[in-house]
Amino acid sequence: MASAEQPRRGRLRARAYLWTAVAALALIAVCAPLLAPHAPDATDLAAQLQAPSRVHLLGTDFLGRDLLSRLLYGARATLLVAAAAVLLAAGIGSVAGLMAGWTQGWAGQFWVGLFDLMLAFPALLLALMIVAVLGPGMPALAAAVGIAGIPAYGRLVRGLTRTLREAPFVEASRALGGGAAHILFRHLLRNVARPVLSLATLDFGRAIISVAALGYLGLGAKPPQAEWGLMLFEGRQYISVAPWTSFAPGLAITLAVLAVTLLGDALAE
Repeated sequence: MASAEQPRRGRLRARAYLWTAVAALALIAVCAPLLAPHAPDATDLAAQLQAPSRVHLLGTDFLGRDLLSRLLYGARATLLVAAAAVLLAAGIGSVAGLMAGWTQGWAGQFWVGLFDLMLAFPALLLALMIVAVLGPGMPALAAAVGIAGIPAYGRLVRGLTRTLREAPFVEASRALGGGAAHILFRHLLRNVARPVLSLATLDFGRAIISVAALGYLGLGAKPPQAEWGLMLFEGRQYISVAPWTSFAPGLAITLAVLAVTLLGDALAE
């Protein structure tokens, strides 16, 4: 009995660590003004490209700005945009998936064709096309990354809806006079919420990478705003003389994506 209980306790402990890591990321993003030791935009040309020290724990960038402060404020920008993108993708994708799974004939095939058309483009390329139409900026970046993620949720919810469409509780709701909207949003949506939540947790890592990648390309935050992708872009030309300018935001992106991806795997199990 003890040997069977030990792996379960290990999994629960690992999940607790993952939840703690993700909660710490959210806390850092929310409390950046309280945690940052310096103003993120305060320049000091006399302290350009200084190595990590007691005054600047992660060093400074090419304008003498404190990297730790910019990293903390960058977490707010990157994670907020990624979270908005995931909420947008999950919300629209779930509703579209419900409609695609419930309707039949040409209407159902329309949704399937739309999902397949969007999936024909790589997500980052599709996001680039949307940003080109909407223009650069953080709101447009959130919309672009969110729209690019809609097909994954749509296909997942469509498959679940088609499976549950003939379930006994759906037949019972029909017999009691429940309409299509009542069945979809009162019964089916509740049953697909858990898989959607698992996918959203996994998708959050993809959204962080996409936001940082588009920010690196100059399509997100604009200087002097702190954002992880923009920080990578700004530090690229100093990587040989001041590697900490790129190492800090790169490590932050890696750890954030790793934490949310492992948490998503744990929720999926």
